[in-house]
Amino acid sequence: MASTAAPGSSTDRWSAELRAHGRRVTKQRLAVLDAVEHSPHAVADDVAAAVRTQLPGISLQSVYVILSDLTDTGMIRRFEPPNSPARYETRVNDNHHHAVCTGCGKIEDVDCAVGHSPCLTPSDSHGMSIQIAEVLYRGLCADCAAKG
Repeated sequence: MASTAAPGSSTDRWSAELRAHGRRVTKQRLAVLDAVEHSPHAVADDVAAAVRTQLPGISLQSVYVILSDLTDTGMIRRFEPPNSPARYETRVNDNHHHAVCTGCGKIEDVDCAVGHSPCLTPSDSHGMSIQIAEVLYRGLCADCAAKG
């Protein structure tokens, strides 16, 4: 989900959130958060490319380490569509789902339409405390469907 915040306020928000999670505020972490926020559903290579526009010397490994750490804190979400590398987004804590176009690979967020989180209540939880239900919708986006 793209940020609608004024410039600078995203940095302030991310800085506060990093501190709240016991993390140091670094230009590398802020650049990764900014890249993921402005390119939702990006793969790590795309995040690294965006970060390198601000920090040309950052390695892909450093980006992976930061993505993993931010995922562990819950500041970003990692999801893995079938036949795709892991993707990252800053939209967390709302248990939304994803729709993937089988034609072009475009990914859209799909809000949970019915019920409370985790949106789906299993018939038998097998003693587990269910925290999230992942649903992936697959089909053709409007552009691909129009192409026939």
